[in-house]
Amino acid sequence: MQNLTLLDGPKFQITIQRLCRQLIENHNDFSNAILIGIQPRGIYLARRVAEELRLILNKPILQGDLDITFYRDDFRRREGPLVPNQTKIDFIIEGKNVIMMDDVLWTGRTIRAAMDAMLAFGRPAKVELLTLVDRRYSRHIPVTADYTGIEVDSIASQKVVVSWKETDGEDKIVLLSELSEPEFTEFKN
Repeated sequence: MQNLTLLDGPKFQITIQRLCRQLIENHNDFSNAILIGIQPRGIYLARRVAEELRLILNKPILQGDLDITFYRDDFRRREGPLVPNQTKIDFIIEGKNVIMMDDVLWTGRTIRAAMDAMLAFGRPAKVELLTLVDRRYSRHIPVTADYTGIEVDSIASQKVVVSWKETDGEDKIVLLSELSEPEFTEFKN
């Protein structure tokens, strides 16, 4: 595997802060807005953004975690038992502006499942999407992020991995590519 670091260290934190400033531009003091992180990795982004907004606005921000395991369109196709994550939304989303967050936007299927799962908690006034990494040109479903940390043009065989200080020891975004063996053609004279 070949690794290419896309974002780390201070640039990672600057990207989070920029996203927070963009949210404040559109949601002012967050009196009618809430953050929802999509399990499993979007919750770290949502928690980090909520904490940064709390520091900037000097007030707590409503933030929840949403599990989408049984809303995915591929959950019946997986082998072995499914292990759901925890949903933690202890507030009403009815009539609120919801900012859904995930670490990587790729095919759009996770976002579709999250929108279905979210409706069990009420009908929001508006739903927006914030993603740390947008893997453009790979959509299966027409989904676009309203707020994006970085955009990455990648192919299906590549993988984007977001590491979080809270769980992985460092903040980092890496593009993994499989190394292919060079092909040699035998020439006959």
